[in-house]
Amino acid sequence: MAKKSAGLLLYRFINSSPEVLLVHPGGPFWVNKDLGAWSVPKGEFDQDEEPLTAAIREVKEELGIDVSGDFIELMPAKQKSGKIIYTWGVAHNFNPEDIISNTFELEWPPKSGKTIVIPEVDRASWFNIEDAKRKIIPAQIPIIDDLLEKVH
Repeated sequence: MAKKSAGLLLYRFINSSPEVLLVHPGGPFWVNKDLGAWSVPKGEFDQDEEPLTAAIREVKEELGIDVSGDFIELMPAKQKSGKIIYTWGVAHNFNPEDIISNTFELEWPPKSGKTIVIPEVDRASWFNIEDAKRKIIPAQIPIIDDLLEKVH
């Protein structure tokens, strides 16, 4: 069975222009990756958890914020790995400098027996739509397009 993730695409309007908040994964594998590496804040969930509940939880874990509001269900996206991402758009303004991300242990270098502690997300940023589509994992671009259709 394909893995499933749930997340929130936070958006805001600056001078009538939409912006979305994307996150960059933490850790040594991602440190020098930029274009096509950013993502909607999201995470995996199991059969017993409602996807929207998981999405709100994941944003709390990755950004350190509680989000509420009028959630707009967006079309699921399928990544190359086969993982299905369920996403909701929600208007929310957040200062990315205030990010507080959960951490996890990673064996690094691989097969060394040594572990390092890294954040799930090492940074977050607001992007205009053109820049967001360059930064985000390509399979997630339809999530941005769907949001734009539903908020305009």
